[in-house]
Amino acid sequence: MSPRQKNIDTEELEKLVDLAAIKDAVRTILSAVGEDPDRPGLQDTPRRVAEMYMEMFAGLHVDPARHLEVVFPETYDEMVLIRDIPFTSMCEHHLLPFSGVAHVAYIPNGKVTGLSKIARVVEEIARRPQVQERMTQQVADLISGHLNTTGVAVVVSAEHSCMSIRGIKKPGSKTVTSALRGLFKTSQSTRAEFMALIAD
Repeated sequence: MSPRQKNIDTEELEKLVDLAAIKDAVRTILSAVGEDPDRPGLQDTPRRVAEMYMEMFAGLHVDPARHLEVVFPETYDEMVLIRDIPFTSMCEHHLLPFSGVAHVAYIPNGKVTGLSKIARVVEEIARRPQVQERMTQQVADLISGHLNTTGVAVVVSAEHSCMSIRGIKKPGSKTVTSALRGLFKTSQSTRAEFMALIAD
């Protein structure tokens, strides 16, 4: 894994990701399953897959904490909730996508951050080989640590391709994970308020 950077563009990503190695690997996979990687419909597939992986795993090369560096002093000390943040990540067990939404709440302790910054944190933590349980914890711990909050709650709901298109083949099934910190863990009423607000 390369050192995580503050910001990164496509040109820098191309220097960090071995696109040629991915292309070779995709050709090998196509041959291994009985396909001809040189037939017209597949000739550009290795390049497309390499560019897709570069995009999907871009979170490996950036530090999502940078989004929480800009804060604003505020006396507001009630819940701030950003719900239904869409994301797509890649299951590290099968390299198949899982997609869903994240609900993120925090209780400020003298400072707040921009609302879009929370969504950016979710996006970049998702853009790496992941398991949903770890992703949920990473979002909660990053926000809790960098904003010095009174409490953080994260609930992630997602459908996993590794369950819906292969194996047990149960499309539509959702996996829900949660991570509670501070008041959301210790106060039943605070936790209940959060759960009520994210209920459909």
